[in-house]
Amino acid sequence: MNILITGPPGVGKTTLLNKIKKKIKDMGYSTGGMYCPEIREGGRRTGFEIIDIASKQKGLLASTHNIKGPSVGKYRVNLDDINQIGVLALRNALKTSDYIFIDEIAPMELTSSSFSQTVWEVMESKKIVIAIIHQRSKHPFILKVKNREDAMIFDINLKNRDSLTDEILQNIASIG
Repeated sequence: MNILITGPPGVGKTTLLNKIKKKIKDMGYSTGGMYCPEIREGGRRTGFEIIDIASKQKGLLASTHNIKGPSVGKYRVNLDDINQIGVLALRNALKTSDYIFIDEIAPMELTSSSFSQTVWEVMESKKIVIAIIHQRSKHPFILKVKNREDAMIFDINLKNRDSLTDEILQNIASIG
């Protein structure tokens, strides 16, 4: 099963993902995958880290300070760290984790063809994948993921964000 969380920027998608991850860990299950928190300087977002959930290895996903790499908006994407940290985190999670978390499947990460291939492999597995997916993107891969028959999409907003943790956990329990 693939659980996809989508919603507008700043509504709490990553917070929701972290709450679900904590509850699953508290139940004794192992978690793996990757997440990409913001980097802020002087109150402004200047980039994103990429972190392996299991090993805690960190890298730089994208930054306004990068001078090389594909451009996505005002950011330059660091393909080396996507591949060496993000892709490796997902491959390791596929082998060793009960649940796989991805924050997020979005245009920056998708500048790496290895990332999209690995995400698809993970989603094809028998493992439960819980991923944040870019809401407005018309990227062909994102549309393909959203249209999977085994995907459950949860659209988070200000009204439902406090109740979605339990709703998603109930859906996971019903298949487990």
